[in-house]
Amino acid sequence: MNLRKLILQGEGATLDFKKTITSNEKIAKSLVAFANNKGGQLLIGVADDGTIRGVKSEDEERYMITKSAYQFCKPAIEPEFEEIYVDDKLVLVVNIAASEIKPHYALDENKKWWVYYRVNDKSILASKILVDVIKKGNDKSDNIISYTEQEKKLFEYLNEQGRITLKEFSKLTRSSYRQAQKILVSLIISGVIRPHTTEKEEYYTAC
Repeated sequence: MNLRKLILQGEGATLDFKKTITSNEKIAKSLVAFANNKGGQLLIGVADDGTIRGVKSEDEERYMITKSAYQFCKPAIEPEFEEIYVDDKLVLVVNIAASEIKPHYALDENKKWWVYYRVNDKSILASKILVDVIKKGNDKSDNIISYTEQEKKLFEYLNEQGRITLKEFSKLTRSSYRQAQKILVSLIISGVIRPHTTEKEEYYTAC
């Protein structure tokens, strides 16, 4: 593995930098987010700006990650470790595979379990729509879409406005939140639309 080349890619959907492990809850959130999406790698001993700092105690970091994966993730996650030295500094690479038993939940500081998902370089709290997408993503059968008037209205709206929320889609098609949600989930799984989550709202754009 060319670690420097990997770091140059920057943090993203499948790559996260951690200077050190400070909390089981925080690391569980990252592990779960990767497992619920396409998998990914945690580079322990690398600062947010990509500077290689190295780990002080490889055994301690490995213990913290393993404890997080087993006790703070549900179902438990199986991390795989690699040790890479760069200029006498040790970086611990943690490989997390995309899970086949999604969704995974992470335990927070208040002892509550939440689903997280990796979007770009962030591990975000999954909305109900994203949880449904994660659950249905386990189904390997082909997802065939037959476009109805509701989908046509959605594409026309996206063509004009560029983005839409669940509330806007529900109002546009005069359908219940449940029905609108079902359509959005199907389109996300099929790769036709893409979810975006901010602190204030979740919205959807065409792929």
